Amino acid sequence: MNAPDRQLLERFSAIVGSSNAIRAEDADLTHYTQENRHIFHGVTPLVLRPGSTEEVSAIMRLAFETGTAIVPQGGHTGHAGGGAPDDSNTQIVVTMERMNRLRAIDIAGNTMTVEAGMVLQQVQETAASHDRLFPLSLASQGSCQIGGNISTNAGGTGVIAYGNTRDLVLGLEAVLPSGDVWNGLRKLRKDNTGYSLKNLFIGAEGTLGIVTAAVLKLFPRPKGREVAFAAVASPHQALGLLNLALGAAGSGLTAFELIHRRPMEFALEHAPGSRDPFGERHEWYVLAEISSGRSAGDARALAETIFGEALEADLALDAVLAESLAQQTAFWKLREDMAVAQTREGGSIKNDISVPVHLIPEFLDKAAVIVAQELPGARIVAFGHMGDGNLHYNISQPKDGDTAAFLARRTDINDAINALVISLDGSISAEHGIGRLKREVMAATKSSVEMAMMRAVKTALDPTGIMNPGKVV
Repeated sequence: MNAPDRQLLERFSAIVGSSNAIRAEDADLTHYTQENRHIFHGVTPLVLRPGSTEEVSAIMRLAFETGTAIVPQGGHTGHAGGGAPDDSNTQIVVTMERMNRLRAIDIAGNTMTVEAGMVLQQVQETAASHDRLFPLSLASQGSCQIGGNISTNAGGTGVIAYGNTRDLVLGLEAVLPSGDVWNGLRKLRKDNTGYSLKNLFIGAEGTLGIVTAAVLKLFPRPKGREVAFAAVASPHQALGLLNLALGAAGSGLTAFELIHRRPMEFALEHAPGSRDPFGERHEWYVLAEISSGRSAGDARALAETIFGEALEADLALDAVLAESLAQQTAFWKLREDMAVAQTREGGSIKNDISVPVHLIPEFLDKAAVIVAQELPGARIVAFGHMGDGNLHYNISQPKDGDTAAFLARRTDINDAINALVISLDGSISAEHGIGRLKREVMAATKSSVEMAMMRAVKTALDPTGIMNPGKVV
């Protein structure tokens, strides 16, 4: 890539105006150059804050003309380094934070059209103010942006009922590396006219273009919602509970999280106000949500039936239904605090994997053997979305152990875990993306045919390689 000189930086700055162009010589740009987990530390000579699709288009036309690398950025909450520049000081960051407007909402058609910089929680709240639900839900929803969710095909807790981001997007507007604007903001539920272009950009992590707006699916807000914690003896028992709940609730089972005792303990110790839902310690837990479109009473009755049957069938050791909205919120906060709480326990090796749902118990059993053999004393921190087969399989350093020595084993341990995942026909990245972190791992674990297809798409849309270089492929 060409390093932009002062004159070129001034040309880029003029597109968005001086107040929306931040030069490295004038400000600390660490927020834009350091990824969320502090693994990658990049530099950039310039951060641009466009306010319209036209400005994004002008930026890309100039970048295409001059061979300047562009790194699109959303809320900067990713875990794979996909939104951070490298250390060459040749890549310009384009943040979508100013493009945060609601363009349209269609209650009858159950859609809303938003710009890429709108924060996910604002999308949720806007939908709720119109008595609708946008079901994408993440721990980072207070700061992540919908464009980043789209670019990483974010998952979250509601995938079991509503699907991931790919399933929640009807149409897109995107600026190509050439600066051309593709207006695909259609509200169609069915469109069989050739290739699905929108799906090229969903999950592409900004390597094919910059998503500037999207048409999102909305759903009627549930009239009843129940949240329950269940204690289970093992993941095998949790799988039985999952199938019981699916059989009784169907799509009314809107979340099903599996949680090991250790992340629960970390959250109870480090998250202020946390309380154990049970009076005694258990090894495994399930956090489940039951929703009803009919009534609050229907949701309550369904939840009581499911967990009553689970206790009778020995698929649960104990169960607690939240008795208030405040308790529902507390249950979910306990789950959401687990990732942050783990950081208080020293070095951690993180894996975001998925396997077929019925193989989750087998994965956990075999992964525990790998950790015990390779990292004696290390603490397994496993939790995640069992309902769709996605687990965050994290490993914390031994208590009072050597952090540097532990983290030096990251590649070896991840390679072993990834090999296990592939042997079970799983994925090494379920919802966090590839970015820089897993680029080589993906290339090593996917077939040559798959990689050739992805590289062909990249070359076709970004022939000069200026779009988020070094990421994904």
